[in-house]
Amino acid sequence: MTLKMLRVSHDLTQKEASKKVGVSEGTWSNWEHFKTFPDAEKIRKIEEVFSTKYDEILFFRVNHGLTVKHQSNK
Repeated sequence: MTLKMLRVSHDLTQKEASKKVGVSEGTWSNWEHFKTFPDAEKIRKIEEVFSTKYDEILFFRVNHGLTVKHQSNK
């Protein structure tokens, strides 16, 4: 589950979620868009606020560095 999915499943706006976790709305937005990532302290707070475990949250895009583009021989 992504942070956005967690937030939406709790019917929260980015502003509300960021306030509950103790970060700015911009920071939360960056996390949702995979631009930056929470540190260990904030991950623990996310786990607490959303009643979830770290290993149930996706902090990277699913294909983050794991795809290979095939080149066609023309």
